[in-house]
Amino acid sequence: MAQSEIVSAPSPNLAARYILLATEIASVVEGEPNLVARMASVAAMLAQAFEHYFWTGFYLVDKESGDQLVIGPYQGTLGCLRIDFGRGVCGAAAARGETLIVPDVAAFPDHIACDSRSRSEIVIPVRDEDGALIAVLDVDSTELEAFCEIDAHGLEDIVGRVFAHQAPPLRR
Repeated sequence: MAQSEIVSAPSPNLAARYILLATEIASVVEGEPNLVARMASVAAMLAQAFEHYFWTGFYLVDKESGDQLVIGPYQGTLGCLRIDFGRGVCGAAAARGETLIVPDVAAFPDHIACDSRSRSEIVIPVRDEDGALIAVLDVDSTELEAFCEIDAHGLEDIVGRVFAHQAPPLRR
């Protein structure tokens, strides 16, 4: 379940855009078994789909440490190379196993500023077919309050279709 303090109203067409985009992304990566290729395609397509997406990409669970994220495919400025579980928005989402929407990253405890221009962020856990956490999808914006529950649902749908080959997660 996404956590948010968003008060602004999203565009009524946002949900429809995500539905179309989810279908398009799923068709592009269909049949591709390589995880990095799937992630690179998702990051590129998401970055092109929304003007307010400043940084879009994945942090993969480091298999050696098991409690650290390492930079994966992304679009945008330089990202942080490694993030400990529980640290920053990405690490918190990984540790909690839930989507996080942060309207103002400056107000988030222990925020990691990979690029000081980022003002708001949404992070979606990525799970494999067995439900194990394999990565997080991180999207940053230079705008405050850039993300809402519709973004969370849309991105969770995309992640569910592309990486877990299952229906999107249930929302509470």
